[in-house]
Amino acid sequence: MSEKRILLVEDNEQIMRGNERMLIRRRYEVVTALTLGEARKAVEAQMPDLIVLDIMLPDGSGLDFMGELRRYSKIPVLLLTGLTTNEDVVRGLTAGGDDYLAKPYDFGVLMARVEALLRRSEQIPEKLTRDRLSLDMAAGVATLDGTDLLLTQKEFALLMIFTQNEERFISAEYLYEKAWKQPMLGDNQALKKTVFNLRKKIENSGWCIECSRGEGYCFERL
Repeated sequence: MSEKRILLVEDNEQIMRGNERMLIRRRYEVVTALTLGEARKAVEAQMPDLIVLDIMLPDGSGLDFMGELRRYSKIPVLLLTGLTTNEDVVRGLTAGGDDYLAKPYDFGVLMARVEALLRRSEQIPEKLTRDRLSLDMAAGVATLDGTDLLLTQKEFALLMIFTQNEERFISAEYLYEKAWKQPMLGDNQALKKTVFNLRKKIENSGWCIECSRGEGYCFERL
C-alpha cells in the first residue's frame, strides 16, 4: 500500500464512502471522519499526508478546523464543498486551503487534485532553519552554529519531522513509520534510543524533545 495517508472529513456518508473507495483503489491509506471532533482525534492519533475537508459540518466549520491546523502544520488541505460562489472559493483559499473543489465533481478531477497536492508537498526545501539549528536536506546534514552535529540517517529523519511540526505532539507510531519506512508493530525501543541520542546532540541548541505517555514526542523551545 502507498505510504500516503489521506484523511476524509465529510458528513455525507455516501459521498465519503465513494471517495474512500476511489482512493483505496489508488492504493492510498484512508482515514475517515464524519465530524470535526472525529477529525481532530484522527489528526492527533496520526498526522495524515493530506486532508480532503468539507466546510459545512454538523459540529462546526471546516474553515475553523483548518485554522487550527495552520497554527502548527502546513499539511495540504483540499476543500471539497457545496459552497460554490467566487466569494466562497476566495474565503476558503485565504483561510489556508491549498485547493478548492466544488460539489458535484468528477472523480477523475478529484484524484488529479489529490495527486497534484501530494506531489507539491513532497518538494522539500533545500534548507530548514530553526534558530541556531540548520538542516541541509540534500546532504542530510544538520548543524548547530555551523558545526556538524554528526547525526545518523534516522536521527536526521526525526529532526526533519520535528522541525516541520514544532510545538506539537507527534505519535511514536507516526515518527517510526516516517523515519524507518515501515510500521512500528508495537516495538518502539529503536525509536526511544534514537530520540535519546538526538536529544543529547541538540541539547545546547535552545530546543528540546519532550515525551508524554499516550501523546508522543514534542519538539519545542526551551
